[in-house]
Amino acid sequence: MKRRKFVNKYAYTPWFRKVRGVCSQLIIPFTIFQLVRTLILPTVFDVLLLTIFIAIAVSIYFEVV
Repeated sequence: MKRRKFVNKYAYTPWFRKVRGVCSQLIIPFTIFQLVRTLILPTVFDVLLLTIFIAIAVSIYFEVV
């Protein structure tokens, strides 16, 4: 069986591509807002949410999914 080295982004369904596009536009403002909120009043939830936002932003930037 032959493996593909690169993921073809056009192989995804149209709704998934649209959701991914919207997420790629909104993740940076959400991450910045969460960073400011975490710096002002840090809680465990804020730190975890900031970590999740950073992971999503990095995965979108490097086109992991």
